[in-house]
Amino acid sequence: MNQQNYDKLKQLRLSGMAEAYETLLSNPAYKDLTFDELLGIMIDQEDSVRKSNKLNRLLKQAQFTVKAAIEGIQYDADRKLDRELLMKLSAGDYILDGRNIIFKGVSGAGKTWLATAFGVQACRQFYTVRYTRLPNLLEEFKIATHQADGSYTKLMKKLIKVDLLILDELCKSFHNSSYGQRFVM
Repeated sequence: MNQQNYDKLKQLRLSGMAEAYETLLSNPAYKDLTFDELLGIMIDQEDSVRKSNKLNRLLKQAQFTVKAAIEGIQYDADRKLDRELLMKLSAGDYILDGRNIIFKGVSGAGKTWLATAFGVQACRQFYTVRYTRLPNLLEEFKIATHQADGSYTKLMKKLIKVDLLILDELCKSFHNSSYGQRFVM
């Protein structure tokens, strides 16, 4: 019966519950728990597995190019970072409010790293994120507009669905391409 229950949980794609079920059966320390306690452990494990899988999927879809996290921000005096402001922003309210964050500074100051850290934080809060370099996105638009298969509309729909869009190398894109001529007034 135990194997049938385990197999049925796997078949129902309840891998977290199946894992917890296997652990509970093999450990005598759990024999004294009530049915509700055992079920609670199995449900908690399933919830944990699903959240972990969702986070991993969101991180992969975001297409980050560096590894970064809010906890890793270095607040050295020469960086002039406002810890209180960054911690407030890390709560993600700016996403709900439809606000933008713009990081500016000299090349190598860590703008990409900071933007990625905020993107990872948004993923942890189960927002959808897409990281892209602006030159790459502009190229995607250029290709999409020249195709008659609805590529432009598909690209726009894909971008609109994203909760947080991170555009890297904004100014570099405008200075080093013909796009700069169109956007600089």
